[in-house]
Amino acid sequence: MAISEIDPIDLRILDALQENARISNVDLAEKVGLSPSPCLRRLKRLEQDGLIRGYMTLIDQNAVGLPVSVFVSVALKEQSEPVLEEFERRVRALPQVMECYLMTGTSDYLLRVVTADLAAYERFLKDHLTRIPAIGSIQSSFALKQVSARTALPLPGAG
Repeated sequence: MAISEIDPIDLRILDALQENARISNVDLAEKVGLSPSPCLRRLKRLEQDGLIRGYMTLIDQNAVGLPVSVFVSVALKEQSEPVLEEFERRVRALPQVMECYLMTGTSDYLLRVVTADLAAYERFLKDHLTRIPAIGSIQSSFALKQVSARTALPLPGAG
């Protein structure tokens, strides 16, 4: 579904779900100004069309013993398609890697890695990341404090 096919009611549904994915259909319908049946039909269509990819629970990483966030810049030895695909396949298999982006600039990839402590990060580097043959260099930056984090997209016209 293209963004032009999303009407203001769809945007309000998406915005409300970003705020609370566990909202009941009755409450969602009331919030967006629909009766429950049409609201549920729209919700199912948004799911089927792929605008809603899933529902998840956000867990406090500090509370579960993973307080260290590391931003890792990775430069590969070469940037051929097979090398990029192999790197991405291997990184996707690492549960410590929360996010991975193909970048422009001096690094090829930027990863956000979570670990329990510096020793755990060192083990992650030695046991996993440095064993990927295509990597030419790795630069790690440790987050001192999370200033802002959002999961909700700023949907145009939703509010």
